[in-house]
Amino acid sequence: MSGLQIRRRKRPELNLVPLIDVLVMLVFFAFVTMQFRSPGTLNITLPRVETAGKNAFGGTVILGIGKEGELTFATDNSAPRRIAEAELAGLLVRVGGLNRDVPVLIRADETTPLKTLAFVMDCCRKAGLNKFSLQSR
Repeated sequence: MSGLQIRRRKRPELNLVPLIDVLVMLVFFAFVTMQFRSPGTLNITLPRVETAGKNAFGGTVILGIGKEGELTFATDNSAPRRIAEAELAGLLVRVGGLNRDVPVLIRADETTPLKTLAFVMDCCRKAGLNKFSLQSR
């Protein structure tokens, strides 16, 4: 055994402190150089509304707008019935001809396209029905 000597290898070590320092510096650099954008800088095309007016709550005429933009029309006395977009303006003009102070309640699904909601509000204003409101939960 004199000629053969058993050499023990030194176990390799990984020093984590410099790696953590580098990681902290990368995170700090990411936060310093990050750009926060406000919602006003997003590229959004808003729908065109031809009229403006005040909203007031009531509830005599009830307009429903579904997820895909389908419309329903009801009054306090009648059950809701499906209507086409082309029919909406005529119905609202008839209601506005009877009484312009009739309140209109718009019930829109939370995923309703904004374009459809703006169309319904614009039809109400064109018919002279400025007392409309949106129902939420």
